[in-house]
Amino acid sequence: MPNIASSRKRVRTTAKRSAINASRKTRVRGFIRKVEEAILKGDPKAALAALKAAEPEIMRGVSKGILHKNTASRKVSRLTKRVAKLPK
Repeated sequence: MPNIASSRKRVRTTAKRSAINASRKTRVRGFIRKVEEAILKGDPKAALAALKAAEPEIMRGVSKGILHKNTASRKVSRLTKRVAKLPK
């Protein structure tokens, strides 16, 4: 445990930020999982609705520093392709 006041504060801040970031990552993964589950069921309407909900959430992860911009774009692109392949 650090003795210097600024180091103590840094430990507290890091712990708080880590918890927030973990929560945001989990939230993004949950939205992605809902899209993937709808795709596996073969339900195009549900998959499209889940994708429309997931895309802004993934991009919000970019703005919050959870994901890299290119990673998020790649995830959205791949999900979109998979949803588009579903039979109408």
